[in-house]
Amino acid sequence: MTLSDAKPAPPTDSADPAARRRWLVLAVIALAQVMVVLDATVVNIALPSAQIDLGFSNDQRQWLITGYALSFGSLLLIGGRIADLFGRRVVFLFGVVGFAIASAVGGAAGSFGVLVTARVGQGVFAALLAPAALSLLTTTFTDPKERGKAFGIFGALAGSGGAIGLLLGGALTEYLDWRWCMFVNLVFAGVAFFGGITLLSPSTTTERPKLDLVGVVTATAGMFALVYGLANAETESWDAPGTWGFLIAGGVLLVAFVWWQTRSAHPLLPLRILADRTRGGSFLALFLLSAGMFVIFLFLTFYLQLNLRFGPVQTGLAFLPMIGMLMLGATVSTTALLPKVGPRPLVVVGMLLAAAGTGLLALLDEVSTYAPDVLPGLLIAGLGIGLTIATGMTGIVGVEPEDSGVASAAINAMQQLGGSVGTALFSSVAAGAVTAALMAGTSPAGAAVAGYSAAFAWTATLFAASAVVCGLVLRSGVPAELDTSGSTVHG
Repeated sequence: MTLSDAKPAPPTDSADPAARRRWLVLAVIALAQVMVVLDATVVNIALPSAQIDLGFSNDQRQWLITGYALSFGSLLLIGGRIADLFGRRVVFLFGVVGFAIASAVGGAAGSFGVLVTARVGQGVFAALLAPAALSLLTTTFTDPKERGKAFGIFGALAGSGGAIGLLLGGALTEYLDWRWCMFVNLVFAGVAFFGGITLLSPSTTTERPKLDLVGVVTATAGMFALVYGLANAETESWDAPGTWGFLIAGGVLLVAFVWWQTRSAHPLLPLRILADRTRGGSFLALFLLSAGMFVIFLFLTFYLQLNLRFGPVQTGLAFLPMIGMLMLGATVSTTALLPKVGPRPLVVVGMLLAAAGTGLLALLDEVSTYAPDVLPGLLIAGLGIGLTIATGMTGIVGVEPEDSGVASAAINAMQQLGGSVGTALFSSVAAGAVTAALMAGTSPAGAAVAGYSAAFAWTATLFAASAVVCGLVLRSGVPAELDTSGSTVHG
């Protein structure tokens, strides 16, 4: 056979335009995810300034956080299924545009009503955007080795988004105006939309399964009632009818949702997604991690500002070492460790490190300072959170392509619910410790520190218990979808 008879070699991966652009796709997806995650905290530091400007009460102020959590958390599952049904690219771009419009309305708000409506709108579009973003990631990166790197980067950014939000919110509030905590999303959204239009391939979905309307109603109402009840526990009490009534209703609706999913011809959340021990254990790890992670952000922010007298920008900068360790743990775990040892040891070690770091924060007192007392706990906890969150994110791998949107939504739902549960539960713990300290004659400043310490101590206990529970649920060995050596073994 002559050279002229030879058939051209098939195009290599490097010759494929989509393959060359996939890391840019990751950048676009990660940017959109960071926008969604940081918006849960970027407003926190801006709240006092917004309250003075618009003249709303302390009771109303809570709704600017709760409104976002309610709409985001309750609509995640339907958002994920919409991405599966109508195309991830279209839903991603629609979510980006809607989030930008809601942010612009919030930034220009002249009253509390407009601002809280904008926050609810942000949550609605975030519920479309977040699942589409994560499912695009898993369908873009199919090679196990590159997928590990991609999930490591994505997990690091998703995990550090809350701390980034504190830093960004502090800088914008101190140097510009609280409204820029909303307007800044227009920059993120503009870049994400342009990148999405340019880089993401149009959907090839041809089948349009029927939407599970009963599942939509029970899941959405159940998630709403659960998040509302938890949020109400923060402002009222655990024995208030508005707390336990909604919690019971949410529990009943979610049980009904699970029951219906076993009988529906087109389930909103196919239970096969959760049946795999590795995947189910990953979702559980993210739920438990989020329950403690947002507690660290919340109460350490109070401690830095009220006890150490840090300004908004200085408070954000104080979290940078934690972000660095989180990113280190996330990237090392998914690129070097996960393909070799599997998720179980990484989640267990990560949870134990998070417990140790948070335990150090529980030792803070009125005379503690940043470098010797706060920083060590931040570094250790950050490393543990990074190991766990990036590993948990990989729980989506192995699902069928048509289920990737709803599986991504389940991951986001676990994080959102975990954050709501942890914030409500440990805020109640902190309030009880403050009351007990004041009754014992402790100064107001000392009582406040007692509250933070109690919250950190219980969070550390949660992380330690989570290490045991997740270690029992997760299987040993490397899942086939993550194995790059071809020698996968499950225990």
